[in-house]
Amino acid sequence: MTFDRIAVLGGGAWGTALANVTARAGRNVTLWEFDAGNAEHLASKRESRFLPGVRIEDGIAMTRDLTEASRADAILLVVPAQAMRSVCKTLGATVAPGTPVIACAKGIEHGTRKFMTEIIAECAPKVTPAILSGPSFAADVARGLPTAVTLAASDETIASGLVQALASRTFRPYQSTDVRGVEIGGASKNVLAIACGIVTGRGLGASAQAALTTRGFAELVRFGRAYGAKTETMMGLSGLGDLILTCGSPQSRNFSFGMNLGKGLTPKDIHGKTGLAEGAFTAPVLLEMARDKAVDMPIASAVAAMLAGQMNVDEAIESLLARPLRAEE
Repeated sequence: MTFDRIAVLGGGAWGTALANVTARAGRNVTLWEFDAGNAEHLASKRESRFLPGVRIEDGIAMTRDLTEASRADAILLVVPAQAMRSVCKTLGATVAPGTPVIACAKGIEHGTRKFMTEIIAECAPKVTPAILSGPSFAADVARGLPTAVTLAASDETIASGLVQALASRTFRPYQSTDVRGVEIGGASKNVLAIACGIVTGRGLGASAQAALTTRGFAELVRFGRAYGAKTETMMGLSGLGDLILTCGSPQSRNFSFGMNLGKGLTPKDIHGKTGLAEGAFTAPVLLEMARDKAVDMPIASAVAAMLAGQMNVDEAIESLLARPLRAEE
């Protein structure tokens, strides 16, 4: 199964990075952008406003026509998690049946508590949903720095074909059929990255950050198992790998968001300063889903409480340290 014509929907940092890497893999790439101002900038400057200095490959075609973009063998859907539904509704009326639509956002939808592939399946029931996730910063991918990710689809043949289509000398996708596991890793780690950012912003030291990352990973694994994820997926690129990357670098919006929380800023102030941190939207939903399955997630609970204004940073730290002593698991 081959996928030569690939459309990338979304002209932000991650969308333009994936368009670049897909073009370098030898595919015919069309980049679609909804916002007129950003679309004009992409076409005239051949670079994203969100990735200044990174030139968009010459062979990439630009369009604002979603019908034109959807005439592709596969589609990379690179819009924020909370905007996924609105784009999918329009896409569902234009895309050919069976076309793989690969979600490249990490999150869970507010209100419905649905993962990205579930939204795709609901809004465009004739397509084949897939998910791409893993330890990857847009700037690294766009510049051609070595990166490995996971691409999952329920059909192993389709997953294999997509991996072959996107792979290049510096971009290495690994195929999987554990769609839910890959989605859980991507969504959960954003919440834990906020917690690690808080520790750094509060100046609590590297030892505290290492402990929080480790215990946060235990939460991620418990949640994943409860919702049907494979343990090996949690231990892989889209689980542990993405957690390590996101929990230790200011390049991560979620980590930066947490750092600012740790320094005393409010969530409202931070959203205006650093842009979207998907973990801030995911935290309360993740906690609701954990409660439904009786999954213990104290770190995620503390983050959700802080975001809701129910607890300040010091109270959250104290609550975690005051938990009953027990064996590690």
